[in-house]
Amino acid sequence: METQLEVKIKASLVKGRLPCPVAFKIADEMKVSKKEIGETCNKLGIKVSSCQLGCFP
Repeated sequence: METQLEVKIKASLVKGRLPCPVAFKIADEMKVSKKEIGETCNKLGIKVSSCQLGCFP
């Protein structure tokens, strides 16, 4: 079963990738760390695009 975070990330994809500014926004909205966003993306095999700070390789 998917978590709310996984559902939110998948719904926010642009061309199969999660834009970094969107990742930051999701982290703020869902009150999770940016690290957790990155770990969830890794788990789902999703790449983060347009990384602003080098947080998401």
